[in-house]
Amino acid sequence: MPMSQPDLEAALREGFPDATIEVHDLAGDGDHYKARIVSAAFAGLNRVRQHQLVYAALKGRMGGELHALALETSAPA
Repeated sequence: MPMSQPDLEAALREGFPDATIEVHDLAGDGDHYKARIVSAAFAGLNRVRQHQLVYAALKGRMGGELHALALETSAPA
């Protein structure tokens, strides 16, 4: 079963409560999303580590409920 956009946003907000988060459904199928996340949690981390934190926040849903997630992550300027 695909992950709904509100469920994805809720999981990301739970993992990054301070963040500015934008989620877009790329294909309209609930399976392919793009997320832009700006969080202080990413400060000083390289892109790979930032994305690992996002996957950890999704608690194993990536590859199951959520097929594809394009990520744009950064710390606040």
